[in-house]
Amino acid sequence: MYPVVKRFFDIIFSILALILLSPVLIPIIIILLATGEHEVFFRQDRVGYQNKIFKILKFATMLKNSPNMGHGDVTVRNDPRITAIGRLLRQSKLNELPQIINILTGEMSFVGPRPLMKAGYDRYSPELKEKVYRVKPGLTGIGSIVFRDEELIITHSSLPPHECYAREILPFKGALEIWYQQHRNFFTDLSILFLTGWYIIFPKSNLVNKIFPSLPERNNLAPSAEINTQLN
Repeated sequence: MYPVVKRFFDIIFSILALILLSPVLIPIIIILLATGEHEVFFRQDRVGYQNKIFKILKFATMLKNSPNMGHGDVTVRNDPRITAIGRLLRQSKLNELPQIINILTGEMSFVGPRPLMKAGYDRYSPELKEKVYRVKPGLTGIGSIVFRDEELIITHSSLPPHECYAREILPFKGALEIWYQQHRNFFTDLSILFLTGWYIIFPKSNLVNKIFPSLPERNNLAPSAEINTQLN
C-alpha cells in the first residue's frame, strides 16, 4: 500500500516543486547557457527500478566528455573536469534538481537509493545487485546523506579512487540501502528529506545517527562486498 501512496505524493510534490522552484531553475538555466560549454542538462544512463536503465537528468556541471576523462564515473574533490559554475551547483546540490522531472515521469522517487552508472552498479556483489533497486531510485536517500562527503573520502584515501569506492564506500552504501528497505515508511522518508536539507546547512552534524540509531555501523562492516544484507 505504501508504494502507491508514495507515488501519489511524488506526483503532487514534483509538480509543486517545479512551480515553486522556477525562480531558481530559470536563472540557473540562463547562467549555464551563457557559461562553460553552454550545456544546460546532462543526460546519462543510470540503473533504476528493478535494474532497468533510464536516462537521469542533471544540470550540466562537468565537461561534456567527462565520463571518458580522469577517473571516469568516480569524482574526486576539486576534480578538474568540473566547471566553475558546476562546482557551485554540486556543492549546493542544485545540480540534482532536474531529477524532479524523472520523479514526475515515474522513473525515480524523492527518496530511495541513488541511481548508479552501470560501471558503479557492476561493482556491487551479486547479492546487492539483486536487492538494492527493489525500490525506485531517489533524488536523495540514506546512502547520500551518510556519504555526503564521498568525494572527500575518496580524495583522502590511500587507495586509488576506484578501489576506494569499491572497497570502502559501495559495500556500506549497499548495507544502508537494504536498511532503508527494511525501515521504509512515511516517517523514514520524511526524515530523510529533512536531513537532506539539514546537512546542506550543517554538514558536520551527527543528526542522522540520532534520528536513525539502528543504522549499520561503518566500522563493523568488512571492506568487501561480502556483507550481511538479509532482506525478506
